[in-house]
Parts: sequence; structure tokens; C-alpha cells
Amino acid sequence: MDNITKIIGHDSGLVNVMERVALVAPKNIPILIHGESGSGKELVAHEIHKYSLRKNEVFRRVNCAAIAPELIDSELFGHERGAFTGTTGLHRGWFEQADKGTLFLDEIGELSAPAQVRLLRVLQDGTFTRVGGEKEIKSDVRIIAATHRYLPGLIENKQFREDLYYRLSIFPIVIPPLRERLDDIGELAEYFAERAFKKYGVKPMDVSSHDIKLLQGYAWPGNVRELSSVINRAVLLGEITGSLQIARALGSFGLVDNSGKAKDKAVNSGIEDDRLETVIRNHIRQIVAECHGRIDGPFGAAKQLGINPSTLRSKMRKLNLQK
Repeated sequence: MDNITKIIGHDSGLVNVMERVALVAPKNIPILIHGESGSGKELVAHEIHKYSLRKNEVFRRVNCAAIAPELIDSELFGHERGAFTGTTGLHRGWFEQADKGTLFLDEIGELSAPAQVRLLRVLQDGTFTRVGGEKEIKSDVRIIAATHRYLPGLIENKQFREDLYYRLSIFPIVIPPLRERLDDIGELAEYFAERAFKKYGVKPMDVSSHDIKLLQGYAWPGNVRELSSVINRAVLLGEITGSLQIARALGSFGLVDNSGKAKDKAVNSGIEDDRLETVIRNHIRQIVAECHGRIDGPFGAAKQLGINPSTLRSKMRKLNLQK
């Protein structure tokens, strides 16, 4: 394994993945990474590049799903002046931009049929032509492809080329979903919490064994990306009480039932910070209302929230909440 020890879970839930990364990284062959959305495919691709013979060259990521089908050829292989209406100059595609380095093609299953044909040619012959051009250009790029889709099924439905699949899958790497890596959740939670403390300027709080047990009881359909979002929310909610609010962060969007048990329910893993702030604002407003506007004293909102009255007033001013 040498120095490939940076990814959380390298010696537990991802041990098999990292063993394969260590084995294949120095080899100049295409790699196909399988894994659910949010499981860390790009992170693994970076590790392969980092320990490859091209580590000092560029690493470029292309999200094939984010490019309109009619533009994929141009984005990947470039185009000549006048290739399209309105084009006034030469455009160098991702293959030229990543020359001598690594090109990470994320969501490879979304490539159009014509683009698949051209990609196959690059893998077979090491050459391509720009859209609207005739000159063959040599390609010295290592391809790392990734997908969350079942490519053999796409092949059966004539949506993905079988010959391209075999060219890419010389050495496939499968990343297990987070629900199959329960032992990694504690370390991941601590990492994301530490990052959130710095990001939001919040005083550090411990991730308790109870917090970890609750996190392990949820199925994480959004994988590591969803876990990061929940921890961010727990940290922001914890700024009010001084302790990490894992249960409340999960419960805010229906991930736990009234007993505090985690539920297997998919949610949007990309919740923005303003929605997290809304959760905090609504919670403070509710507690203050229940205390009839009282902040201080044994029956005040500060006492209910477990924080200093001056801290609560400061937080209310920050959130533009009127008493």
C-alpha cells in the first residue's frame, strides 16, 4: 500500500479498493470505477493519478452528464474554426488540455453514441480529430472513467457500446456504498465535523458514541456526500446548544422517527447552507414563542436551549429574529 493511506477507510471499509488502487496506479491502462452517487469515485480517481507515473502532469475532470449531447464531441475533442455556426476560433478539447496527464470521465454512461465511437478510437489508436477538422492528433492521456449506472444493462439496451466497455474495464474498481462501510462512519463524521467547525467558525464539539450509533442506523442513500451534509447541519444546530446535534439534524428532514431511530429514507443530499440556517432560525423562534418571548430566567428560552442569554440574543440578532 506504501503511501496510499489518505482516504478514510483505507484500512477498513475501503481496504480492497485501496489495494487495487495501489496495484493499478503505476500502470498506464484505462480504469473504470463503479460506485453509487456520492460514494467517492472522484476521490479514488485522484488517488490513482496521485500515485501514477503522470502524477506531475495535469488531472482534468469532465462530467459527461453535465454536457449537452450535441456538445460532447466538441468538449472532448475540440473543434476547428467554422465547425459550427458562430464559431470564430480554434477550441482545444479536454483530450488536448489533459495531454500527458489524466482525464477523468465522470458518468461515462451518459456519453452519446457518436462520442462513444470516437472515445473507442482514441483508446484503440491513440488519435483523434477535432470536430470540423481532418488532421489526426496524437493523444497521450490516461483515461479514468466512472459511473453509477449498470453498464452491462445499458449494453443490453443498446445504450452503451460493448467494445468500449471492455476497453475501459481492463481493471474495474468497485466502491462499496456507505451502508456497507459502517465502521468508517465514526471517522468520517469526525472529519466532516472538524471541517465544518472551521468553515462556519463554530467552537469544536465532540462526536459521541451515541451520535455514531445513530448515524450507523441510517442507510445513507446519498452516501458520503449526504453524510457531509447532515454533519454540517448538526454543527450549525450545535452552535445554539454547544453540543453536536446529530439527532436533530437527521430529524429536521424526516430521517429519524419520534423515537430517535434512524429511518431508511432518501433525501436531497445537497441541502444548501441557507436551508440549514432556516432550520436554526425556526427552532429558536419556536422555543422563544413557547417561552412567551422570555429570554432570561429559569423559564426563559436560553435555559431551554441550554445556552447563555447573551449568546441567544447575539444569535437572534445574527438571524434577524425579533423578540
